[in-house]
Amino acid sequence: MTTFPDRPNTALLVIDVQNGVMDGAHDRDAVIANINALVDKARAENVPVVWVQHSSEHLIRDSESWQYVPELTRRDSEPLVDKSYGDSFEDTDLEALLAERGVGRLVVAGAQTDACIRSTLHGAFVRGYDATLVVDAHTTEDLTQYGAPPPEQVIAHTNLYWEGQLAPGRRGEAVATADVSFDAA
Repeated sequence: MTTFPDRPNTALLVIDVQNGVMDGAHDRDAVIANINALVDKARAENVPVVWVQHSSEHLIRDSESWQYVPELTRRDSEPLVDKSYGDSFEDTDLEALLAERGVGRLVVAGAQTDACIRSTLHGAFVRGYDATLVVDAHTTEDLTQYGAPPPEQVIAHTNLYWEGQLAPGRRGEAVATADVSFDAA
């Protein structure tokens, strides 16, 4: 259904599962285990796995907090997108990497739900991609001291509203890790 008729493939996008992002993240270990399951499934089905890594004043390049969590291992053959904005497409080579691989649909996992996950989902959607959010493979930190809802509510709300995303020629969906299909149909 993607607006890219010549791009029938799906890719798994793993966003910002870095030490400094995941430290204190809600349900950290379960989310990482689900992401690992998705990565294994994608690799077994020859689906591209694209890794995204955020750099900022809090995630300084090459620092320990900037590194991906040790439980996840990127293969050298899997692209790594370096970003400085919430939307993984903004000022990166992500679009070119996806075009080279004929990708018109993204399966999205990672952190943080209320920042880079939402920004990237919307960025993909407005660019013409179908975008699947994996409901049990994204997380955020507790920002209740700043007036935000508790993390489990932020995650649940994002899952709820992403399920219903529709626009001409594209759709959003929200599915559990166990139900992810990399088949673009």
